[in-house]
Amino acid sequence: MKHRARPLLMVLWGAVGPLRDLAPIVIVIAFFQIVVLRQPFPDLGNVVVGLVCVYLGLTLFIRGLETGLFPLGDALAQGFANRGSLSALLAFAFCLGFATTVAEPALIAIAGEAAEVAAEAGAIAETDRARSSYALTLRLVVAMSVGAAIVLGVLRILKGWPIHYLIIGGYVLVTALTVFAPQEIIGVAYDSGGVTTSTITVPLVTALGVGLATSIRGRNPMVDGFGLIAFASLTPMICVLAYGLVTR
Repeated sequence: MKHRARPLLMVLWGAVGPLRDLAPIVIVIAFFQIVVLRQPFPDLGNVVVGLVCVYLGLTLFIRGLETGLFPLGDALAQGFANRGSLSALLAFAFCLGFATTVAEPALIAIAGEAAEVAAEAGAIAETDRARSSYALTLRLVVAMSVGAAIVLGVLRILKGWPIHYLIIGGYVLVTALTVFAPQEIIGVAYDSGGVTTSTITVPLVTALGVGLATSIRGRNPMVDGFGLIAFASLTPMICVLAYGLVTR
């Protein structure tokens, strides 16, 4: 009976977790809508249906991470570590970062909006082709920078480099580039660093880093396994600022 009850308890706990996470958001929205604004919810039926969809989606997403993506990332890391091929590992790291970023919906939205604003400001021609080319180039720059970031993070794990030196150096470089970069590209560069950490990139990259640190003798997963996401947020800012300097 205990063995049968354990999966049921895990399912129930997995269902309660997203509900607990969504509760503060619902309470805040309800408080300001009812108490502060003193207005009824517009189209309450659709709001309730939307909340139920969000709850179900979040529950399935978390379950998918636990059963699929995290074990997959860990297995890939251990497989590359056991194979002992540095070139294959670095190639996989770059492709993982590039592929999960280039199709990121948030990045597509940011690139498209940046192209529209650039066309209105006269920085590029006001044609569909020019806007499409600008948006695609921006997406490729960001995706390649994330691929390079994952490669740098993997090298850090393999070599045991202290992460704080790399992060501090990176932000010093961002600050220096901000001084010289065109004003029109600075905000886009900073936002590009935020939209690269997607719902697929984060679990896979985190699992890759932790699995790699676990598989290498002398590495501490808590110290060496994390930090890849920080590189994935930092390098796009550097590369987009540099892209702005080159294209100016």
